[in-house]
Amino acid sequence: MAEDITSQVFTKGWRKFKLQGKDIENMSAYLFQIARAEVANHYREASKFQIISAEAVEIIDEQPGPEAMQEASLAGKSSQKALRELEDDLQNILIWHFVEGMSFKEIGGLLSRPEGTVRVMAHRALKELREKMEK
Repeated sequence: MAEDITSQVFTKGWRKFKLQGKDIENMSAYLFQIARAEVANHYREASKFQIISAEAVEIIDEQPGPEAMQEASLAGKSSQKALRELEDDLQNILIWHFVEGMSFKEIGGLLSRPEGTVRVMAHRALKELREKMEK
C-alpha cells in the first residue's frame, strides 16, 4: 500500500515538475502536500467498506435474522454518510486514529499541527459525527 501511494506521489510530482519545474518554490513541501492528499484519498476509499458497530448487531449463536442484518446495514450506512459530511481533516483524524490506530502525536506530525490541537479536533469531530448520526 505504501509503495503504491509513493509511486502515485512520484508520478504526480514528476508530471507537475515537467510542466512547471522552476515555478515550484519548495519541492519537498509540494511533494508532502501531494502525499497527504493521496493518503487521505486512500483512507477515504478504504472507509467505504462497511464497518458495523458491535451495538448494532445482536450477538447470537445462529446466523442473524434479516431484521438484524438490515439494522446493521442501515447503521453502517448512516455512520459512513455522517463521516463523509465532515471536513476532510476531521475525517482523516478520525480514520487515522480509530481505524489505523495512529497516535495524536503521529497525526499531528502528518498535519503539521500540535498534538493538543489534533486532540481537540478529534473531540470536535466525534461530537459533530454524533450529532449528525442522531439526526
